Amino acid sequence: MAESPVALLRAHARHAPWNARGLAAHATALVDAAGMRPTNASARATLSARAVRFYVANGLLDHPEGKGTAATYHYRHLLQLLAIKVRQREGQTLDAIRTEMAGVTGDFLEKRVALALAPALGAGADVAARHDDDAPVTWRRVIVADGIELHVRDDSPASRDDAVVAMREAVRAALGREDVR
Repeated sequence: MAESPVALLRAHARHAPWNARGLAAHATALVDAAGMRPTNASARATLSARAVRFYVANGLLDHPEGKGTAATYHYRHLLQLLAIKVRQREGQTLDAIRTEMAGVTGDFLEKRVALALAPALGAGADVAARHDDDAPVTWRRVIVADGIELHVRDDSPASRDDAVVAMREAVRAALGREDVR
């Protein structure tokens, strides 16, 4: 029996806490994987640490724990950020989203986000998939950095160790992080 979208979404809590950049990257990956088509330029924009701080300053996201570079974001922040991006991609303005989210409970927010992102959440890693020719394809999960993982086919050229190392280095360089495993 398949897991519920809420349970699959809760699995992302294990990646918390995040800094603003990590939260933005994690939320962007989930929203993009859901395949939701953006309706306007603001919905199409990729999340950034600056956007996260903007949402906090404008009352769309709860304040993080800590200040400045020590600020940390948790699962509720992820839910709020996902809800913002989902509603933006549905065509809502930030003012309308702020009004909707005022007083929303965590359970309602979690269920709403999980249902909107169900296609992305159900695409699990380390599972066998079927191709057009019904031959099983296995996927390998490669942890690249804290909160970032890649899913590569075991039979693809990218699954070779040298390709994985190159991908890790590219992600590390793009993020400016040293915590790559």
